[in-house]
Parts: sequence; structure tokens; C-alpha cells
Amino acid sequence: MSAASWSMPFSSRIAALLVACLLLGTGAARAQAEGDPVPVPIQKPAVENFLAKLIRDEAAQYENGEGVPRDGARAAALYCQAARMGDAQSQYNLGWMYSHGRGVERSDATAAFFFHAAAEQGLPQAIRMLSTVGGPSADLPECMLPAVPGATVVAQGRTGVPAVPLSVPANAPAHIVELVKATAAEMKVQPQLVLAIIEAESNFNAAALSPKNARGLMQLIPETAARFNVTRPYDPAQNIRGGVSYLRWLLAYFQGDVALVAAAYNAGEGAVNRYRGVPPYAETLAYVARILRRVGATDVPFDGAATAVSPQMRAIRAARR
Repeated sequence: MSAASWSMPFSSRIAALLVACLLLGTGAARAQAEGDPVPVPIQKPAVENFLAKLIRDEAAQYENGEGVPRDGARAAALYCQAARMGDAQSQYNLGWMYSHGRGVERSDATAAFFFHAAAEQGLPQAIRMLSTVGGPSADLPECMLPAVPGATVVAQGRTGVPAVPLSVPANAPAHIVELVKATAAEMKVQPQLVLAIIEAESNFNAAALSPKNARGLMQLIPETAARFNVTRPYDPAQNIRGGVSYLRWLLAYFQGDVALVAAAYNAGEGAVNRYRGVPPYAETLAYVARILRRVGATDVPFDGAATAVSPQMRAIRAARR
């Protein structure tokens, strides 16, 4: 899933529409013939945490002895603080330190963990390292616990979790809101969560197309669309039904935890399980924070019949204590 929002000026939208028609060719023509909106590419904004960068710069000073005594342990601790905030460069630097035993005890498994985290965010030098470090470790490094910022405490008991009041974004088209209400009620999903996801994913643009080929209002990638029987992702009703079906599944899987559900919608449930919480990706952390603000609750009711609970929920809870 893409966390991009569609907020381009009108003139830029027209230009993007023309580019889309040229790039998509017969696909765009076919969409018009079938009555679907012409897919319009959206751009994913770069996500940079400037506080994390400041911490990384301080870590580099201690790593290299620039104006301060060289202190590998302090450098590693600072890098890890920034790494938890989703700073890919800090994750790479930690991987390098652990792979060379520079200032820390050498650990190929820990190095692999950090190289993979940075590579998953697209850092080129980290991607190049993947051919030498092997797969990521199943164990989280100690400094990455408890769960990364943006995650919330999972409640032990779910009975009596109140419904979330509905607050409709000003730019949400009335017919889309009605589709959301009807579909969410049918699937026992809070409509406020659905609207928050749509706003974050496409800003209510039914023709949105991400660089990762995510489509429509709820930005369904082809695999997710197929998983939930969506054959026309640019059709608002089908797209919303597919997205809400996925949310229903995620809510049961993560027991109504909004942060985990949002993180999984953005980065995949596999990443949430592997990191035992919100993955340390800058984009995902920002996305989760945005959804939490819009929903206004850390936990929402869920339909436990949708699927079995994640096998990592016990470990996620333990990591947060």
C-alpha cells in the first residue's frame, strides 16, 4: 500500500492525466470504455524525520571521533534511537558497525537485521549488501525493543471497546461516504477507520494509481485485489468492498489494534509480524501516526470470526511491556 496523498494543483492534475493516458495507452482507453475513471499516477512524498537526522549526525560524531571522544557504544545507541524512528541511513550504519565489529561486538545476524530494514526502505547501499548478509534475523536486536514509536499498547481485554464517532473529512464526496457507511456496517468495521484509510491512501480520488501499482480509493495492489475478489479496482463500490474486507481481516488478525492494522495496510501484515509491531520504516511510522490522529482511538471493535489471531500477538504484547 501507498501512503501518498493526492493534493496536486489543478494544472498539475491535468498534466498528470495526460501523462497517464500516454503511459497507460490501451489500458486507459479500455477503462474509459468500461466506464471506469482514467488511472492517474500519484507520487509518494519523501518522508524524512529531521529529529532522527539530528540524532544520526550526533551518532556519526561519536562513531568517528569528530569533535568528541570516539565512543562506539554511544554511537550505536544513538543510531538505534534514530533507527527506531525509521531512519534508513542509521539502520544501514548500524548494519555496517555490526558486520565489522566496529565499536560493538560483531554479529552477522544483527547486521543482517539492520541491512534488511534499510533495504526495505529502498536505501541503495543496503540493497547491495543483501547479497552478502543472508536473510534477516528472526530476533529483534535489544535496542529495537520495546516496539518502535507510533505503536500503541495492546489491551488485554477487548470487551466494551466503544465505537468510534464518525467525523467525515470535508473533501469526502457524499456518495463515497454513503458507500463506506453501508459496506462498513455490513462487515462490522468502523467507518471512521475506513474513511481515514481512504483519505491517507488516495484523498478520495477514485482514479489514483501509485508507483507500486496500487489502485483506486483504497489503493489496492493487484495481489490484495485478487485476494478479496476485486476485478474492477477503479469502481468505487468494488474498491471499497475489497479494502473494507481487508480491514475486517486485519482487525481480527491484530485484535482491533489501530496502529498494527494501519501498519499492516501500509507495509503488509508479514512486516508487522516480523518486527513485532509497527515496522521501523519512516513512511509507515508517519502513516500510522496519521491514521491514529484521524481515527482518534487506539483500539476499535472487530469481528473475531474474520480470521485467527496473529501468531505474533503474544510476542508483540511482551515486547511492549
